[in-house]
Amino acid sequence: MMEQLKVNIKGKRKALGLTQEELAVRIGVTRSALGAYEEGRAEPRLSVLLSLADLFGCSIDALLQQDILKAPGQRSVVDVAGKSLRILPVAVQNGGEEQISVVPVQAAAGYLDGYRDTDFVAKLPAFNLPVAELGAERSYRLFQIKGDSMLPIPNGSYIIAEYVQDWRRLRDYQSCIVVSKGEGVVYKRIVNQLEQGYLELRSDNPAYAPYRILAEEVLEVWRALGYLSFKLPVPGELGAAPEWQQLLGELRTLVGQAQGTKK
Repeated sequence: MMEQLKVNIKGKRKALGLTQEELAVRIGVTRSALGAYEEGRAEPRLSVLLSLADLFGCSIDALLQQDILKAPGQRSVVDVAGKSLRILPVAVQNGGEEQISVVPVQAAAGYLDGYRDTDFVAKLPAFNLPVAELGAERSYRLFQIKGDSMLPIPNGSYIIAEYVQDWRRLRDYQSCIVVSKGEGVVYKRIVNQLEQGYLELRSDNPAYAPYRILAEEVLEVWRALGYLSFKLPVPGELGAAPEWQQLLGELRTLVGQAQGTKK
């Protein structure tokens, strides 16, 4: 039993493209503990087995006794093309015109439970934005973001985003709002690895490391089109010129001074 378990954990982790650290974080253990499971030196608790089975899309019995890399039908198939029914409740005016719902930071947690609930969406603030860039035949939503992971877009900004039905069309390094079971509502650049069963999420702020989420965890994807912010750039902060531009300006000044001295 332990022999098959360690083979399944290590094999499935590699098949999903996860590091030991990434998988350990997802199931709530340390990297060293996961390493012990993969080497057969320790046996996971029941709660960890449940987390692994849920993540790998199989039963605990299969995890313990079967080769889940070869067993058919163990992993759920994600409809990345959106061919099956994917419910998207929208807010509408009395005349039937679709409005843009707003998901503020304080509503983000509830959004995970209510994103398919018509009553929940109807209670969100909603408005019209009559600009040419937003086509009437598409669905849009405004998500407020928090934190500094996507600087220079500041904390508290609102991202205007277009609903993506077919996830295969997501381009690498495209900015998106991704709604998932484990991460909630996040604004990131994505690297589309759905053929391998996951999306890689990257922050514009280099202080934050990229990470992966499994395709079966993804609930919605919205392609970012622009943002609304009430924090204006301040010289020396967001509005400051990049370092190389500052250096170039100083170099030009020195060259001008040198040329003036020669005269």
